[in-house]
Amino acid sequence: MIADALRVRSALENGEFVPFFQPIFEIRSGELAGYEVLARWDDPKRGVISPEMFIPAAERDGWINDLTLELLRGAFEAVAGLPASVLLSVNLSAGQLCQRALPGRIEQVANRFGFCLERLTFELTESALVDDMAMARTVAADLKTMGCKLALDDFGTGFSSLLSLQALPFDRLKVDRSFVGSMIESKDSRKIVAMVVGLGQSLGIATVAEGVETEEQDEMLLWLGCDYGQGWLYGRPVPARALLETFCAVRERKVPRRQGEGMTQRQSVSQFDMPPATRLAQLRAVYDGAPVGLAFLDREMRYVTLNRRMADISGVPMEDHLSKTVEELYPHFFEVVGPSIRRALEGNSVEGMEVETSLPETADRRILLLSYEPARDEAGEVVGVSVAVSDRTQIRRLEKSKREAEEHLRHFLDLNPQITWVLDDKGGAIDVSKQWVTASGREEGSWRGLGWLDALHPEDVEETKRVLFRSLATGEPIDVRYRLRPKGGEWAWIRARGWPRYNGVGKVLYWYGVLELCGGEG
Repeated sequence: MIADALRVRSALENGEFVPFFQPIFEIRSGELAGYEVLARWDDPKRGVISPEMFIPAAERDGWINDLTLELLRGAFEAVAGLPASVLLSVNLSAGQLCQRALPGRIEQVANRFGFCLERLTFELTESALVDDMAMARTVAADLKTMGCKLALDDFGTGFSSLLSLQALPFDRLKVDRSFVGSMIESKDSRKIVAMVVGLGQSLGIATVAEGVETEEQDEMLLWLGCDYGQGWLYGRPVPARALLETFCAVRERKVPRRQGEGMTQRQSVSQFDMPPATRLAQLRAVYDGAPVGLAFLDREMRYVTLNRRMADISGVPMEDHLSKTVEELYPHFFEVVGPSIRRALEGNSVEGMEVETSLPETADRRILLLSYEPARDEAGEVVGVSVAVSDRTQIRRLEKSKREAEEHLRHFLDLNPQITWVLDDKGGAIDVSKQWVTASGREEGSWRGLGWLDALHPEDVEETKRVLFRSLATGEPIDVRYRLRPKGGEWAWIRARGWPRYNGVGKVLYWYGVLELCGGEG
């Protein structure tokens, strides 16, 4: 459909060109940020006509300014009842950016409706950049002075490459819907989206993804660090007459985040608001300050980077690792860990693998705890392996020394002619020498807790408990006599004596004591 001048003028005068509003959501918070204002021709006979049917004619025949101003009038009037935090975006053609008088006309319309121009962003399509760049810079500067922002639309689909970002003071980059719509199935599209988002972050420019239709796309954009999204997932365009009645429902809409196996659950959490250089510096500090050895291997198992702790553990200088493979540096060690690295390169995590080995610069045997985590790019492909190494040698030695000390003490106690015992602060037995089994005729372990009372002569239990609980309450030494009977033997009187052990604030921790044969009647 190509409109003639008379029909267009009549349509403009009759208000047939109307704004439709498509929601724009902030991806990280899931909250409504504003709307893009879309042009529609509400023809009485033909119904609602899409912009591709009349925008080319408007640009060619010179009535694009009138159309833009008419849309702004309708948009400003429609959002008058909405919160001041709601932002608007409007398309601007390349030719309009060369018209010196346009900013003034826009400001007049905004003043008429009391609309703050800091809420307005003009979107310029990359494929339609201007020839008179000097004038475009002047007009752009005027718009910025008024408070307006500029967005570069459909980035990556035009012919200007990165020159457009240098030419004008853009505040936003819009990722074209063709890349967003195919990024789940196409790794190339994912890489392009990641590139645009990364470029925006590097330049301090917010990024907006168009054509978001699925939760999976929304989640991937969140992971990539995209700032805003618009598309049918968040809401379809609505006419001005339906804006107020749909606003509350749109604002309260929350995009569900997948749990469990979602990308945001598998990947580390990071702060996307800061510039990449700042994030890199923070990650570098975490990397270098980690108490474990860290390294990254490429798909050929070459060391790409490592921290100082990794070099200290291995005894090999940091610079000697770079561009060397694990097998080249540690041939014998590689025989053990090679299969685990290959598993990680296949996409499987290997965690907590303990290995005992000798490293090149030391003759001592070392015990290392190893983890290998596959590293994936934005397309989900494994590009290398993240390695974490912890030297457990000293810990294992201390554990061994502790076990040996405990065995020495146990052997010493078991050889003691007296029966030794330990109670907790409530009177429950937590340790006793093995002579107890012989003296009491009970099964091994039956003494635990208050089970030791079951071995006493029934007539002695209450008195023993009275003495015990009095000492527990007062801290006085335990001194009590009761009878025990060995298996197949006669009851014999035993004297139990015990003393408390206190902590730094005077609280009893344990009771330590001995059992002695009385040698006669109690």
